[in-house]
Amino acid sequence: MKFLRMIIAAVVVLVSLAACDRVNNKSLPTFTVRIYLNDYALWNTYGVHGLGEYRVFNRDKRLPSNFPYNINTYTGFGGVLLFMGQDMQSGGAVPLAFDMACPVEHNAEVTVSIDPDNLDAVCHKCDSHYDVLIGGGGPKSGMAWDRKVGLNPYRVLPTNTGGYIITNR
Repeated sequence: MKFLRMIIAAVVVLVSLAACDRVNNKSLPTFTVRIYLNDYALWNTYGVHGLGEYRVFNRDKRLPSNFPYNINTYTGFGGVLLFMGQDMQSGGAVPLAFDMACPVEHNAEVTVSIDPDNLDAVCHKCDSHYDVLIGGGGPKSGMAWDRKVGLNPYRVLPTNTGGYIITNR
C-alpha cells in the first residue's frame, strides 16, 4: 500500500510539472548579436543610464543613425532593444537587451516599441504587451500572454573599461 501511494504521488508531481505555464523566450530565429559599447565613451553616448531609459539598435535601418556600425556589429533578427530595467534580486538598475521582433508575429519587420506611460514593450500589430522593466521581457497581455511567449533576451556583459557588450553568445 505504501508503494502504491508513492507511485500515485510521483504521478501527481509529474502531471503538475507538465502543466506548469512556462514562457518561451527563444521562439525567434537565431541571428548573431554583437554590439560593442565596450568603453566609457561609447557607453556614455549610446548606452542607457536611468531606469526606464531605452535605445534601439538596428544595423539595417541605421538606428541610431550616428552609431559607428562596422563589419563586426550584428543586431539580431528584428533589432535590439537596450533598456535600463530593474534587477529582481538587488533592486538596482541594470541594462537589459531584447530582440525587438514580436515573438507572436515572427517577422523581423513587426517590432515592439516602448509605451512611455507604463514602460511596457508593445507590439501594435497583435496588441501584446511585454514587461521589460522588471519581468525579463515576459508577456503581460495579448496574444503573447495566451501563447506564453516572451521577448528573446540577449546578454549585456560589463567590460573592465567602463562599458558593455551586448551579445547572444
